[in-house]
Formats: sequence, structure tokens, C-alpha cells
Amino acid sequence: MADEKAPPKVCASCKQNIEGGPAIIALEKAYHPEHFTCHECKVPITGSKFQEKDNEPYCDNCYAAKFLTKCKACGDPIKDKVVTAMGADWHEDHFVCGGCKAKLIGTKFMEIENAPYCQKCYTEKYADKCKACGKPIVTQAVVALDAKWHQLCFKCSKCGKPIMKDQSFRTEGGKPQCVKC
Repeated sequence: MADEKAPPKVCASCKQNIEGGPAIIALEKAYHPEHFTCHECKVPITGSKFQEKDNEPYCDNCYAAKFLTKCKACGDPIKDKVVTAMGADWHEDHFVCGGCKAKLIGTKFMEIENAPYCQKCYTEKYADKCKACGKPIVTQAVVALDAKWHQLCFKCSKCGKPIMKDQSFRTEGGKPQCVKC
């Protein structure tokens, strides 16, 4: 009986027989080692690690640049965990407060001018300030006399008692007064 040999493998790239040397088998195709290249940059893929998209091989760098989502902060592809916030994607280490740079993963934050801020920085830099005490207002404010006030800071200028939201008041010299005074 004659010695039967398997038919030679044909390189998927150059369409020539692969003889006398090793063949790379990938994506259910055979290649000469020098012809197994990245679909994008055409550089030979060496080693066993490559990415695949639409049955085409890509080196890690080209795959990342072409197909991975980009970080809003740095513009680089995100290869590990993606944080999605404020309509954008971020590297986990780049989703930080625009003020103190603290990581914001799992915390409450406020968006100011397309940047995230932790509650502390938001309060210190952007929260409305009370007309009476000058401190940030982080709860519901009383809006009166073209200003914002803490509920307990909105007081009668004569007796010093807080004017509650359901009470009437008048003004004297631009300052609030309860109707009793």
C-alpha cells in the first residue's frame, strides 16, 4: 500500500502550499508564520495571543484602538473595568472628583460643567450660600428677598425667631420681619 500523505496545507494569506516548515493554525485557517498578520497594521502576530473580530486576527494594540471604548478623561482604550457615568465611559482610576481627585466609584457625585464632583467639593465650591450665615445650603432652601437662606437662618430682624415657610412676613430696610413684630 502506498504511503498516503495528507494534502499540503494552503496559506490563507498567500494561497501557496505550506511546505517544509511550521504552519500557524488560527481561526480555522493555516498560515505561513510570516503571513499570520494583524488585519489592521499588517505586522506578523507572534506568540499565541491575538484578538479576533469578524473572523480576522488583530494584535492587542490595534484591537484596542479600533474596537474598545475610550476613556473620557484620557482618551485611551479601556481594557479592563469600564465605568459608565455622565453619558461617558471612564477607566476606573480616572473617574475622580474634579476638585480633590478622590475616586468616585460607589459614591454620590454631582456634575458641574461636564466634570464629576464629590459631595464635599460640590458643597464647598458650588452649593448656594445662605444670605444670613454664609454657609453652603445642602438641604432645602428658603428663597426670599432675592436670596437663599437656611430654614432656621431666615429670622425676624426684630425678635430673632425663625420665620417658617408657612408664615407671612414683611420687610423693613430689606430685612425680614414676622407679622407679630
